[in-house]
Amino acid sequence: MGCIDKMKYEVLLSKVTFKECVAYLRSNYSELYIVQPGYRMFDVFIIGVPPIHVGVDGDNIIFPYTKPCHGTFVLIINSPEEIEKLKKTASKVK
Repeated sequence: MGCIDKMKYEVLLSKVTFKECVAYLRSNYSELYIVQPGYRMFDVFIIGVPPIHVGVDGDNIIFPYTKPCHGTFVLIINSPEEIEKLKKTASKVK
C-alpha cells in the first residue's frame, strides 16, 4: 500500500467537509472527474462522501484526501501517470 505522506504534495485546503471540497474544485478547476469511494489513486484507496470530485490542471491532479482522525484535505500532486489513469477510468463532469 502506498503512502501519500511520502509524496511531494501541496495542501490547498485543510480540515474541510466534502461539500467544501466540491465547491472549491468546481470554482477553481474546469477539468473535473467523478470517482466513487474506494477508487485507488497513488496506490491508496480514496474514501469519502460520493461522488468524489477530482480536478486536473495540466500535469497536476487535485483531490480530497481523508486521513482518519485528522480530517479531509484537498491536495495537489504532479502526476501525469495518475491523470492518464483517471481519464481512462473515471467519469468526466460536464
